Amino acid sequence: MPVYQLGQALSFPAPHLADESGLLAVGGDLSPRRLLLAYASGIFPWYEAGLPILWHSPDPRFVLELEALQVSRSLRKATRRFELRFDSAFEAVIDACASVPRLGQRGTWITSEMRAAYIELHRLGFAHSVEAWREGALQGGLYGVSLGGAFFGESMFHRAPDASKVALVGLVERLRAWGYTLLDAQVHTEHLARLGAVDIPRAEFLERLEGAMETAHRVGPWGPDLDPQPA
Repeated sequence: MPVYQLGQALSFPAPHLADESGLLAVGGDLSPRRLLLAYASGIFPWYEAGLPILWHSPDPRFVLELEALQVSRSLRKATRRFELRFDSAFEAVIDACASVPRLGQRGTWITSEMRAAYIELHRLGFAHSVEAWREGALQGGLYGVSLGGAFFGESMFHRAPDASKVALVGLVERLRAWGYTLLDAQVHTEHLARLGAVDIPRAEFLERLEGAMETAHRVGPWGPDLDPQPA
C-alpha cells in the first residue's frame, strides 16, 4: 500500500488504505480541524521528533470495552487512596506523559508541536485529562480526546503505584454514566490488556466509531459533576 502525502486540503485517505504497520499518510498539520477530522475518521498522529507528521489507522484496533474493565479488589481499594480530578492540570498531565516513551520509540512522541496542538484542543473543550492526586500532588493520570460517544485515549503515566489505573477507572465510570460507547486505546499494550482491553478488526472499529459519531459532542471542561451537557 502507498503512504499518502497530505497537502493543504482538509482530508484523509480511507483508513483501510493504511499499510501493514498501520501507517496511512504523512504530512499535513496538527490544526484542531484536522485533528478532529482524523479522530472522527479512525486516524491518529504518532511520530517522533524530527520526523514529518505520520498518521495511523492500525488493524487490529485496541479498545477497552466500557463494561469489561477488570477492577480487582486491590485496585478498588486503591481508588480510595487518591482524589480523582478532571481537567484540573491538563498541561501537567501531558508533560508527565511526555516523559514516558511509547513502546518501540527511543524518545518521546509528544513533541512540542504535539503538546501545543493538544493543549489547544483542551482549550476548545475536546481534549481532557483525568488525574489521580494524593496529598496535593499529582500522582498519575491520562489524557485523550472526546468526540460524540467516543473517547480516544492518548497517553497515561504514574508516579505512585496504581495511580494511572485509578484515573482509568474514573474515566470509564464517567464515560458509562454519560452513555459513551467506545474507548479507543489505539495499539496493544500488555498493561491495558490486563485491565480488559482487546484487539478488534479495524472494520469493526470503524463501524462502531461511525455509530459513536452520531451522538452529540460534549464540549467544554469536565468538572467534578456529570457535566457539561451535549452540544
